[in-house]
Amino acid sequence: MRKRFDEQLNTLGQELIRMGALCEEAISLAASALIQKDDALAARIAPLAHEIDEKERQIEAMCLRLFLQQQPVARDLRQISAALKMVTDMERIGNQAEDIAEILPFLNGRTLPEHIRIREMAKETSKMVTDSVDAYVKQDISIAGAVIASDDIVDDYFVGIKNSLISLIAQNPTEGEYALDLLMAAKYFERIGDHAANIAGWVLFSVTGEKSQEVV
Repeated sequence: MRKRFDEQLNTLGQELIRMGALCEEAISLAASALIQKDDALAARIAPLAHEIDEKERQIEAMCLRLFLQQQPVARDLRQISAALKMVTDMERIGNQAEDIAEILPFLNGRTLPEHIRIREMAKETSKMVTDSVDAYVKQDISIAGAVIASDDIVDDYFVGIKNSLISLIAQNPTEGEYALDLLMAAKYFERIGDHAANIAGWVLFSVTGEKSQEVV
C-alpha cells in the first residue's frame, strides 16, 4: 500500500514539474514578445495559459483521489494539500503572462531601456518558478527559502523600473500612457514573482507544517 502511495506522490511531483515548465515557457514568451515586439510570440501565450488551466484541473483531481483513496496523514497530508495550493498560484502565473501579452499592442512597437530591465526581471521570476517546483519535488526547504529571498530581487527590479518611468513622465508628460502600460507589464512580472515565492512557502508548509509567506 505504501509503495503504491509513494508511486502516486511521485506522479504528482512529475505533473507539477510539467505545469511548472508550462509556466516558465509562458513567462519566457511574454518577455521575448515584449523585447522583440513580436505579435506571433504573444499569440502563443493564450493557448499555453489554457494548457496551464487544464493541468491545474488534472492535478486537483489527482490530489482529491489521493485524499479519498489513501487517507493520508501528517506530512503526506501536508504534501498533497500544498500541491493543491501550488497549482492555484501556477494557474495565476499563466493568467498574468496572458495579461502581459494583452498589453503589448498598446506599446506600439517601441523599446526603451526599461524593456531590458523587465527582461532581467522575467528571467529571475522564471528561475523562481523552476526552483520552487524543484523544492517541492525534493522536499528541500533550503531551495524554498532561497526562492522566497529572491522575491526581494524582483521587487527591487520593479521599484527601479517604476522610478525610471515616473522620471520619464515628469520629463515628457505625453509619454504618460505608454509609460503606464509598460509599468503594468512590469507589475505583472512582479506578481509572478510573488506567486513563485508563495509556491515556495507551501513547500515549507509541506515539510515543516509552518508557512512563512503567503500572497493573497
